[in-house]
Amino acid sequence: MDVNMAQLGSITLFLAFFTTLYVVFAYVVGIATRNVRLVASARGGVGGVALLVSLASAVLVYLLLVGDFKVLYVAQYTNRALPTLYKVSAFWAGQAGSLLLWALVLFLYAFVVAYFHRGEGRDMVPYASAILMFIGLFFLYLLTFVSSPFETLDFTPADGQGLNPLLQNPGMLIHPVTTYLGYVGFAVPFAFAVSALLLRKSGVIWIKLTRRWTLITWMFLSIGIIYGAQWAYVELGWGGYWAWDPVENASLMPWLTGTAFLHSVMIQEKKGMLKVWNVSLVMMTFLLTIFGTFLTRSGILSSVHAFGESTLGMYFLGFLALMTLGSLYVLFNRMEVLAQENEFESALSKESSFLLNNLLLVGAAFAVFWGTVFPLISETLRGVEVTVSAPFFNRVLVPIGILLVVLTGICPLIAWRRSSFENLRRNFLYPLGVMLVVMAGLAFYLRDNLNLGALLAYGSSTFVIATIVLDVLRALRVRQRVTGEGLVVALFRMLTRNRRRYGGYLVHLGVVIMIIGIAGSSIYDVEVTKTVRVGEVIEIQGYTLEYTGIDLEQRPPALQNVVANVVVFKDGQRLGIVRPEKAFHPNSEGPVTEVAILSSLAHDVYVILAGWDLDRGVATFKVKVNPLVAWLWFGAYLLVAGTVFAVWPEGRRLAADREVNLAIGRGSG
Repeated sequence: MDVNMAQLGSITLFLAFFTTLYVVFAYVVGIATRNVRLVASARGGVGGVALLVSLASAVLVYLLLVGDFKVLYVAQYTNRALPTLYKVSAFWAGQAGSLLLWALVLFLYAFVVAYFHRGEGRDMVPYASAILMFIGLFFLYLLTFVSSPFETLDFTPADGQGLNPLLQNPGMLIHPVTTYLGYVGFAVPFAFAVSALLLRKSGVIWIKLTRRWTLITWMFLSIGIIYGAQWAYVELGWGGYWAWDPVENASLMPWLTGTAFLHSVMIQEKKGMLKVWNVSLVMMTFLLTIFGTFLTRSGILSSVHAFGESTLGMYFLGFLALMTLGSLYVLFNRMEVLAQENEFESALSKESSFLLNNLLLVGAAFAVFWGTVFPLISETLRGVEVTVSAPFFNRVLVPIGILLVVLTGICPLIAWRRSSFENLRRNFLYPLGVMLVVMAGLAFYLRDNLNLGALLAYGSSTFVIATIVLDVLRALRVRQRVTGEGLVVALFRMLTRNRRRYGGYLVHLGVVIMIIGIAGSSIYDVEVTKTVRVGEVIEIQGYTLEYTGIDLEQRPPALQNVVANVVVFKDGQRLGIVRPEKAFHPNSEGPVTEVAILSSLAHDVYVILAGWDLDRGVATFKVKVNPLVAWLWFGAYLLVAGTVFAVWPEGRRLAADREVNLAIGRGSG
């Protein structure tokens, strides 16, 4: 029966491929000939393909759960001892399964586009659907003819190889799925942007149609990146969460350009400017997701995140070239419909600050891109392997990051068109004063270990927090004066009836809290490696770690776990016990490190069992004290909460709300 299930999966993908081929043909011909029935038929086909790909995905999950090892993919990524949750996560652990996840997300998005977009701009939906289905056709071709997850063996192994121990982490249930929801989701605004060009629509309709798509997609990619960082922090055992690995960079690049797009569309909505720039940003973001997928599947990279040697690289390179050329053709062919409606009037204006924000974000994305591809270019052209490591990225991106944080505080409060000296003084005098006071205090506190980068990061973050607090208090005071509402009611209505603005503030607050965590943990971390006997201690940064012995435990799927017991004290007070491990897995060449972390708002005590000798009664530990790491994770959760708040539908605005907004606008201008 299970072999028949594998055949069912293959047949389902085969049917999905040819149905998608028909859907693309029907859309193109139906649009060209204005054949409403053919377009309606294509729309029905979108639902059919989404159902078929969902069925294929369900079949693969079933095969993984029942452990049908005659299916090659199941035998490669599961075994009998693997816990059920990790059997599910094996869905995206390998090449073919992750491609199926890509296709599943894409066709579900295409289904929503085809069936749930109503009202203004609905004439774009057939065009956008055709583009999405064309993209999906490529992935179904790979799944059907190149890398099928339903390939079977000539025999049935007694057991499978099992999942890579590094992937047996709860974060792997979230990180890949959210990353794909983000990656694939950028195809939707891309499809609508191209549709608007094909229809010669240069207005903001396509932006309005895709605003929530873009925000939600950006949020999912943010979640994927942060859970990937958490996975690296707790699973890889090197003490950090971001190593500028090429595959990490592949997710960061579209995040940066997507962030730029989310800011620049406000200028087009308000002033009819930056139309070419916005379309270009959407195209760039989508193409970077395809480029990132190429990096992870080509086998040209050495990365713990990447898949192994593969023949898929040339397919993705060809598809990337096709989509790039097609995008450029449409953009230049429709350039005349993207003329600006207004010009920049002053360098001291909201428009200029947003443009500078965009240039810095795109500059950061280019720096990451260049640092990622330069080793490949060097090896291809000169035959020399070159490593571009953290120092390059930090040297280029830290100054850009600090400028971006400062602009995060400036952009919301500076006036549209042209800012007067009075406007600048009223809006920025207090935040600048708070920033200078905080920087002076930190310089005194950190005088024995002062770092300019950290001081600028903390100061710029304080500036942003001060501008947010100032603007919220000012708006709250105006609302109370205009409406006569009490403090709690006024605050609630102010926030919920302008979700986009205040959700954005919450996102900005999350970002600067993350910046504080990144600066503290990357600049002021301390590390020591020491070999100790039972009862001896390790002293580091005011912490005392007492080694009390080693236990040998058996916890499947590992064959054996070597577990050290370490008691942590701070200033003589016992904080708890940490138990770093080395786990021996049947499908791993050596022991896998399981770190132990004792976290607080101030520090993470990060303990690694580096070695042991039971006969001599000694163990070697690598201990790090990482300041403010908890601020990074907390800031990330604020970022997600702010995004959800911003996309949540607003309540009906009353006349009083409009009067309040006008009064606030006059005050900030």
